[in-house]
This record gives sequence, C-alpha cells and structure tokens, in this order.
Amino acid sequence: MSETAPLDYPFRDPPAPGATLEVAPGVHWLRMPLPFQLEHINLWLLEDGAGPQAGWTIVDCGVADDSTRALWERHFATTLRARPVRRVVVTHFHPDHAGNAAWLCERLGAELWMTQAEYLTAHAVRNGIAGYTAQATLALFRANGLDDARQKAMSARGNAYVGYVPDFPLSFHRYMDGERIALGSRRWRVMAGYGHAPEHASLYCEQSKVLISGDMLLPRISPNVSVWAVDPLGNPLKLFLESIERYRLLPSDALVLPSHGLPFRGAHARVAELAAHHRARLAELEAACSDLPRSANDLVEVLFRRKLDVHQLFFAMGETIAHLHYLHYSGRLEREIGADGVARFARAVQPLRAIA
Repeated sequence: MSETAPLDYPFRDPPAPGATLEVAPGVHWLRMPLPFQLEHINLWLLEDGAGPQAGWTIVDCGVADDSTRALWERHFATTLRARPVRRVVVTHFHPDHAGNAAWLCERLGAELWMTQAEYLTAHAVRNGIAGYTAQATLALFRANGLDDARQKAMSARGNAYVGYVPDFPLSFHRYMDGERIALGSRRWRVMAGYGHAPEHASLYCEQSKVLISGDMLLPRISPNVSVWAVDPLGNPLKLFLESIERYRLLPSDALVLPSHGLPFRGAHARVAELAAHHRARLAELEAACSDLPRSANDLVEVLFRRKLDVHQLFFAMGETIAHLHYLHYSGRLEREIGADGVARFARAVQPLRAIA
C-alpha cells in the first residue's frame, strides 16, 4: 500500500456492547463507552497460551465508571470463560486507558504491566504532585496569555483524573522499548512513543503483522500533543513526529489496532497524513505571527476553528503551546517574554526551516 493510498478498514462495524470480535488469531476487540467527546475506547484481549494453561492478557481498561464496569462484568461471565487473566497491560496513563487498572488487577489477581514513566505519571497526576496540579497548569497557561475569565472557568475543573482513576496499583511489572512480551506462541515487541504521553507503549506482533497502536496512531484524528506544566519549555511535537516515523519501518499491510476509531491497514499512509497535517498547522501559526507577537491564547483559534468548552480549551492551550515551541526551537519563531510575564511569538528575522 502506497503512502497516498486510502486506508483500508477490514472491519466496518465495531463489536456490540458486551461482545467481542476476533480481528487476528488470538486477538479480540471489545469497545467501552467514554463520558466525553471521544465517546468510545477500543480495548484488546490477547489469548495467552493454549489448552488447560490458556489464559488472557488485557490491553487497556476504560474509565472507572458504572457503565464500563457493568460491561466488564458481562465479559467476566462470558468472554473470559473462567480462564485466568495473567496481566493487564496499560499503554499509557490517560484515564480511558488506566481507569480500571487497580480494579481489574485486584478482581482478577493479575499483574499490571506498564512503562515506568507512565506508571509514575499516573500516581503523580492522581496525587497532584511533581508539577501535576491545577495551579501549576493554570500558571503555565497564564504565562502563555490565558485571560482571567478562562482561568477562572478552568480552575473549577479540579483534579478530573481522580474521578476516572479512583485508585491505582502500588506495584507494577516494568517493560521497556524493544522488549518482547511472550503471549503463548506469539511475541509482541514494545515500541515506545513520545509526545502524546511520557512513554507510551505500542505493541507489535511480527508473526501476525498486528500493531496495537494505542493513541499514537489513530485513523481519523491526531492525538493531543501538549506542553504541560511539569515540562513547561518542552518540545513534545518534535518527539511525537519522530516517534510515529518508526511505524514506517513496519510492513505496509500491517493491521493497526487503534484505541479510537476502526482497525485499519495503511500505517505508512497514516503517518504521512499526520506529518502533513502538522506541517499545515505549523505554517498557519507561523503566518499568524508575521505582523506582531502573539501568545498561545491569541492563537488557539488558529488551530481550533470551533467554539471550545472548558474541557476542550484545556487541551487546546497545551497543543497550541506545543506547536509554537516546535516553531521556536526550529528557528522559525522568536519567543519573547513581555513585561506582563506572558510569552509571545513572532516570526524570526532569518527563519531556519525544519523538516516536520
């Protein structure tokens, strides 16, 4: 499949609530609802072994709400068929992926498997420590121009993460980039990715040519890539674009199992689309800074051309800052701190062009 060919969707309909669909040998797709705009998350059950020793590995968990746990109860009674769940793999710390990790591990006697950065970040966000606080986030956004009215509205959110992740395991099994996880007769290679989360883990099975991509490679939307208070001068968009380039090394016909949307073939084409998307957004921001210096707050509407609620604005601010930082570090925009303490960006006098 060429990089200009449309994506191929071999499964046109998702599994019904409480049901599964086998999308590759030993790989089962289930879907859970979400109480926000994305509406759903895809989760995966991997057969672990055969015969009397057969068990399961769960990949990602859904948020910890009543509707999701009711669906899990149905799967306990039917899909799992009383076979043991040996591990719960969480691709990254975001609540739709990690929300039920503690509940599932305790209920099923399973181990939690994660990368270390994602595990520690989940605890830091839950406990509001190490820069993961509402106050630190508002300070970052204030330093990037967020006005008083929007700050006040955003401060009322509190720690939304705790509502979706009410508990989290106190120990875990660490896996790292390049490590291979044996599940029955198949091995899955860990592919760490950066920018969307600190140390996101995708899983690739060479034998089946199947990639569980998590949020790093989605068929319809670009995952959020934001600067956050814990790393206020970071360049996560550069990390993200470099990370997804690794998917071009996989077979062009690999089946991609994303966390949102439908399974698809065409990873190379999708990487090219995402790179082009961000190039276009970067060019628009650069042009918007050509006449006078502008803050991230001034430029949110350049990237997001629709009315945003408070929840959406939270992520839009972080993503706008990320794009501005990319342009700054690549020499295309200059960053200036005004007398009011706000960072503003202006087109560089002699810009250096970066390949995005």
